[in-house]
Amino acid sequence: MIYLDNSATTRPYDEVIERMTELMKNEYGNPSSLYTFGIKALEILEQARRTIAGTLPPGGRIVFTSGGTESDNMAIFSAVRKNRRNGRRIITTAAEHPAVTEACRRLAEDGWDVVYVPTDAEGVMELSAFEEALNEETILVTAMAVNNETGAIMPVLEAYRIVQEYNKKHGTKILFHCDAVQAYGKLDLREAPFDMISASAHKFHGPKGVGFLYVKKGVVLPPHLLGGGQESGYRSGTENVPGIAGMAVAAARAAGHTEETAAHTEKLGETLLRILTESLDDVRVNGPREAGRSLKDAGKRCPSVLNLSFLKTRGEVLLHTLERDEIFVSTGSACSSHKTGDSKVLQAMGMNHREIEGALRFSFSEQNTEEEICEAAAKVVEAVQAFRRLGSFR
Repeated sequence: MIYLDNSATTRPYDEVIERMTELMKNEYGNPSSLYTFGIKALEILEQARRTIAGTLPPGGRIVFTSGGTESDNMAIFSAVRKNRRNGRRIITTAAEHPAVTEACRRLAEDGWDVVYVPTDAEGVMELSAFEEALNEETILVTAMAVNNETGAIMPVLEAYRIVQEYNKKHGTKILFHCDAVQAYGKLDLREAPFDMISASAHKFHGPKGVGFLYVKKGVVLPPHLLGGGQESGYRSGTENVPGIAGMAVAAARAAGHTEETAAHTEKLGETLLRILTESLDDVRVNGPREAGRSLKDAGKRCPSVLNLSFLKTRGEVLLHTLERDEIFVSTGSACSSHKTGDSKVLQAMGMNHREIEGALRFSFSEQNTEEEICEAAAKVVEAVQAFRRLGSFR
């Protein structure tokens, strides 16, 4: 099997599985219990919190959640509730994950003024339009660091700077949330300045069903889930201690080696693109061509993602052809795979239906090898050539 859909999910590290198995067998106490068995679980929980906090700017609070979607929803709905008396405008982009766009759609239905900043032809947020969208009614900006479909590194550092200057000049209190689900463990976030940062464990070789929201020191949010008051009241519900501990193991390894991982995945992407473009005509890179390795590389591509359109083909047909050889890729976001219609992200880039229909997303991890890439590339070439020979494109 050759797995090239690491933006959808990743294989957990062996040490993650071992740690979780150990805790589920031997340390299954409730961290809210007052006796020693529960206190031991609480100690494990807090050690995981410290480990993850060490991969992000110092002083912030780590709130454990069920994953990226809940973290995004918590950031958006809690921030809006906190700032609801200061204005009615929320600014996001036209290229966000459904966890953000659907939350914003719900708010728009409830009467909030939601502005979707357009992207350029490479899927990068247009900063001039972003700056124009800011006004004294703005209370929240929510923007992703790395696009999950194209890998585009968004200019979130510059957008944050613009917001801070606006706050200072106008006396506003605009909060800035960054969806870092595709960035965490791939780019260094230890100096990310944002008010809130969301991440999901299964995107960086941790378990599914667990994530976190980083909340900057000094930012106080109202509770998201009400109940027993766990997570210092931010998110009630008994914590998933084995999952959280497994996430911490994955975080320490992934976030501690972002430069090495970026170098490795960049090489894999370059190899794949070279073979495909040498062997096939009409191959288009969707998003930035050049890879970057830092949030400072806005307008470049996170090397873990490469989105390509094979013109005069259908991506879904290619996907299932490759599946027969146990090569797994995707046509876009797994969270939107069951929805009909073209990718909203690629549409926002100005791509037409035929260009979008022929798109495949390849996403890499440190666990992929160059040999796998060469084998996968050969099979892609074979599949594309077979499709085009049949003249199946209408």
